[in-house]
Amino acid sequence: MEKKSIILISIAAVIVLLFSWGISGYNSLVTSREDVNSQWGNVQSKYQRRSDLIPNLVATVKGYATHESSTLEGVVAARAKATQITVDPKNLTPEKLQEYQAAQGQVSSALGKLLMITENYPDLKANQNFLDLQTQLESTENRISVERDRFNDVAKEYDILIKRFPKSIIASIFGFTEKPYFESEKGAEKAPSVKF
Repeated sequence: MEKKSIILISIAAVIVLLFSWGISGYNSLVTSREDVNSQWGNVQSKYQRRSDLIPNLVATVKGYATHESSTLEGVVAARAKATQITVDPKNLTPEKLQEYQAAQGQVSSALGKLLMITENYPDLKANQNFLDLQTQLESTENRISVERDRFNDVAKEYDILIKRFPKSIIASIFGFTEKPYFESEKGAEKAPSVKF
């Protein structure tokens, strides 16, 4: 009778330990996934800030560069397209992130063209409102870069966590899936050629 009791107690202890380990592992996976979701919100927030600055920037430039309408329309169109693409962090797939990143890249490209044409308008470059908007835009671009890097860091931590044994077992049971990363723009690996 004593041997059976010891065996039953040992089995119960092992079950309790496994159950505790499972709960702890699941909770750490949930925490890590929520860190990724939260950081995705930070990325979207910075892109939204940039999007909010664009109408004022376009209006300011329009006052000085009325015959640059195609460039101004390009910025507005890129912004409109980018704001239509939303990605739920719970369904963040590589394809959705790539689509989001491509739309935001079009906004960056259109803004780059807009800022290049301002070189032709010295009065615009001296306008305090334009200078303030340009400073805010540059600051926002830097914030976007920082938040994208932070997103990649927390996504990497999460991806490692769900792949490591034994948590990979819990991750597969409860449907924890990998998160994609922001990638550099196509062609960014090549240094621009400078000719004098």
